[in-house]
Amino acid sequence: MRVVFIAPDFPPEQRLFTRGLARVGAEVIGVGGSPEGALDPAVRAALSAYLHVPHLFNEPRAAETIARAVARLKPDRVESLWEPTVLLAARVREMLDLPGMRYDTALGFRDKVTMRERCAAAGVRIPHTRRARTVGEAWQAAEEIGFPLVLKPVAGAGSADTYRCDTPDALNDVLRRTGHVPEVSVEEFVDGEEFTCDAVCIDGEPVFESVTQYFPRPLVFRSEQWISPAQLTYRDPHQPALMPGVELGRRVVQALGMGTGFTHMEWYRKPDGEVVLGEIGCRNGGGHLVDMMNWSNDIDLYTEWARAVCFGEFEAAPSRAYHVGMVFKRAVGEGRITGVVGQQMFHNAAGPWLVADTLLPVGAHRRDWKATLVSDGFLCVRHPELGKVRGLMDRAIDEVRLYAGG
Repeated sequence: MRVVFIAPDFPPEQRLFTRGLARVGAEVIGVGGSPEGALDPAVRAALSAYLHVPHLFNEPRAAETIARAVARLKPDRVESLWEPTVLLAARVREMLDLPGMRYDTALGFRDKVTMRERCAAAGVRIPHTRRARTVGEAWQAAEEIGFPLVLKPVAGAGSADTYRCDTPDALNDVLRRTGHVPEVSVEEFVDGEEFTCDAVCIDGEPVFESVTQYFPRPLVFRSEQWISPAQLTYRDPHQPALMPGVELGRRVVQALGMGTGFTHMEWYRKPDGEVVLGEIGCRNGGGHLVDMMNWSNDIDLYTEWARAVCFGEFEAAPSRAYHVGMVFKRAVGEGRITGVVGQQMFHNAAGPWLVADTLLPVGAHRRDWKATLVSDGFLCVRHPELGKVRGLMDRAIDEVRLYAGG
């Protein structure tokens, strides 16, 4: 099995998917925008060949370059799990006539308006949505949808350049801030709790499913620096409170024609219990969601994804043993970390249930909290009891503090 894997080194979790492909016996041909010498050594060791494409984000040109370069190697698959290169992978696949998701199908996962139009046609409840390429079109969409509303990039990833607007003045301000975005989606604001439904699919059928809840919603935590964003992966998604979201995910996967690979869907549960689609991507979730699912189930989804795309198989047996909670911390102040408070007390409280602590050490330069969910590191715990995990998450939120200065 010979696999062309676009973006094997970035974002960082893609390195583990590259490793997964090598572990199941695939010959991995990496394609990326960085020179080969800049690759992580572990990634380079997992590759049988590497193609440097400096113009990776010029999709038509990059597709031509990749297809021409790898055709002689006779690859069996072309894959990518990085949002900006999902369509590129589909284009190369078509050019080489290889199995996998076609361009138009991938577009349904990448273009938020197209995604929702196709899901609505299949009877899926979606937020009312309009596409806008100009300020005038955005104002017209706002008049049709009404306030509050959400404005986000049509082809964005995560919550970058995503804003809630409660008033015309707020929309006017947001339109100024998002002037660099060529096309936006203007959407109904759905009031409710926000979750993900993540799945590994084989031929359009989920063979592994997981549900994670955000605390608070990303739209909230990305707007206030003082918030410690948190997320909770439930040990068993197949429970009455979560099954409506799982079933929604299955319907969306069918509506959009998903083949084999990862899907990451965000959905809302309104106070009256109604579930509403947020959006879905044909890729893994970021923010260490794959790690959380692994810790929850004692499996290696990086390798199982590779097994699924290479051989149409999923061998792992999820244990469904643990709820997993992760809390991201943001330092108070700017510059370098000058102090960390409460870290050791948290370790003592979590004991053997602490699975990861990546808080930046004193002296490290703090990160831009607006650019990365990981911020200045995270604390992660797991436990069979939901109450125990929630309690430890609360302690991490309330008692652990990072300070920066200088």
